[in-house]
Amino acid sequence: MATSMSPPVAHESAIAAQLARHAVYVAPAILIAAGIYGGPGAVISAGIGLVIVAMNFLVSARLIAWAALKSPSAVQAAVLGGFLARLVVLTALVFALAQVNFIDAVVLVLTIAVTHLGLLIWETRYVSLTLGAPGLKPGVIGRSEEE
Repeated sequence: MATSMSPPVAHESAIAAQLARHAVYVAPAILIAAGIYGGPGAVISAGIGLVIVAMNFLVSARLIAWAALKSPSAVQAAVLGGFLARLVVLTALVFALAQVNFIDAVVLVLTIAVTHLGLLIWETRYVSLTLGAPGLKPGVIGRSEEE
């Protein structure tokens, strides 16, 4: 009996896409709160922060998916190295954007920090309560019909 090897499913990419969708869901509330707090500059800053957070999740997932095709050691290096590299890039972005006149650095940093944590908590609770996050529900992906 010959078995065909299907390509590995990139669960991390599905979860990152789910996190990005959740960022879109909370964006109106964050943008309204930023507008009330600091006006148009704060809204722009919060919007930039939301985009940075979503891109950070997507880049992280893509890096891990790429490394997973290489080896377990590559995954370890990608996770640690990717985290450090993305942290440096985030810091550089914040410092660069803080120099722009209409950017509210406080709103930008708070949006990035709170949204990262909030989305991760949201997704963690979702996964732990239902096991229904993309790719994590047992028996959905990777099972053949004979099993």
